[in-house]
Amino acid sequence: MSNAVVLDVDGTLVDTNYHHTVAWLRAFRDVDVTVPGWKVHRAIGMGGDKLVAAVAGDQVERDHGSEVRAAWERHFDGMLAEIQPLEGAHRLIRAATDLGLAVVLASSGKRKHVEHYLKLLDPGDIAWTSSDDVDDSKPAPDLIEVALRSVHSSRAVVIGDSVWDCEAAERAGLPSIGLLTGGFGEDELVDRGASAVYADLDTLRAELSDLPFAEVRAPNA
Repeated sequence: MSNAVVLDVDGTLVDTNYHHTVAWLRAFRDVDVTVPGWKVHRAIGMGGDKLVAAVAGDQVERDHGSEVRAAWERHFDGMLAEIQPLEGAHRLIRAATDLGLAVVLASSGKRKHVEHYLKLLDPGDIAWTSSDDVDDSKPAPDLIEVALRSVHSSRAVVIGDSVWDCEAAERAGLPSIGLLTGGFGEDELVDRGASAVYADLDTLRAELSDLPFAEVRAPNA
């Protein structure tokens, strides 16, 4: 079996973190809740099912959670045409497959958004999953575990831009590699478990053969 690279999408392959931040801010304001932009950004990469409470508290989640998520989706949909791949995204995926690595995308985003990103990335025939495929989103390990079942690899590493990717990888029993492309700092990513941190995708691509792959644990282990 080949080694697998589990790739986050938002903030890792496509430049969306600040679009997400703006969409969430607008969604909160739609229900007359004001939260600081930096606090929203710190939560990007976490599943939307968890973000409202994490940013604005349990009471806002109880009173407005579903409404805020619906508004976020509407605001973010309006910005989809602005989204662009991050520099080197296609080259990274191509290099990984050329090395014989199994590449799978594990995104906390909605299926329709991931499908849009795939058109931008043109990654070829690779496996992918979205928040629609799991009951519990990042930082839970579910997305990673579901993604790995689609490629049947015995060893894997997780690559992402947020502390939530690193935490999800750790919960899945796998090493993680961090990227600065989503706006999280190197020290933060390392503190949350990243084995190494890269400034951009092309720098990471040059070191793909040296990634710290680890054994994929058995389901329910």
